[in-house]
Amino acid sequence: MKEAMQTERTVIVTGASRGIGEATALEFAQRGYRVAITARDTARLESLCDRIEQTGTQAIALPGDLHDLEFAKSVVEKTIDRFGRVDVLVNNAVWRELISMREISIESWERTLRLGLTVPAFLARWSAESMQERGQGVIVNISSIMSQQAAGLSPAYIACKGGIESLTYELAALYGGDGIRAVAVCPGAIDTELSRDYSNVDGNSVTAQMERFSLEMISLGRWGQPSEIAKLIAFVASDDASYITGTSILADGGWFRQHLARSIRNRMTEGESS
Repeated sequence: MKEAMQTERTVIVTGASRGIGEATALEFAQRGYRVAITARDTARLESLCDRIEQTGTQAIALPGDLHDLEFAKSVVEKTIDRFGRVDVLVNNAVWRELISMREISIESWERTLRLGLTVPAFLARWSAESMQERGQGVIVNISSIMSQQAAGLSPAYIACKGGIESLTYELAALYGGDGIRAVAVCPGAIDTELSRDYSNVDGNSVTAQMERFSLEMISLGRWGQPSEIAKLIAFVASDDASYITGTSILADGGWFRQHLARSIRNRMTEGESS
């Protein structure tokens, strides 16, 4: 059902060609938002644009590399040129390399922080300029359970996710008086291409082992779906969440609060009545 809105609202979704970004763009479209999507994969963006327009709303595909801040700024400018406004910004785009602090290059570190922290900060600033004109708007920054559960294998990514949560609080403090909310959403293990891209130093996949471990630790016993995170993001951006700002919302199936692997707990409780 499309969300009841006095005027059509517009959302920008970064990293929209797959995974959580793709699901989020579709969720907003189904709620009646006009959608601006950006990522590097032109073909996938254009395909998604067609799917969005089939829902009866408008979309614009803006392919390019957000590491280029001039391009990033043009995403906001072209969205405003096309739709006249920005109401919601979803900072979802990310890049990471699985390598420890012992080996990571300065180039990899800086590339990760640029896309995962610098670009979201300035997209928020440029989008907020449009939001301020109407005295309302929402910035949703996609963080991760890994902001507080490090693994020693992706230091720049971890730093970005911790930083983007702190950035969220700063944006909420700065723009709250203008009616602009800022919220971080922190997914756990979500069934996306990125979540299934784990390999060891020899290039051999360890995704199966990662999945077995995570399923032992997740209270609900399953990975989440991109659509589940998309629904949370859309809720956070909606009027139903009008008093939520300056906070992080965890969506991890209970992983963060689970202390023991399921199999260990079951062995410790053998003989208990169900």
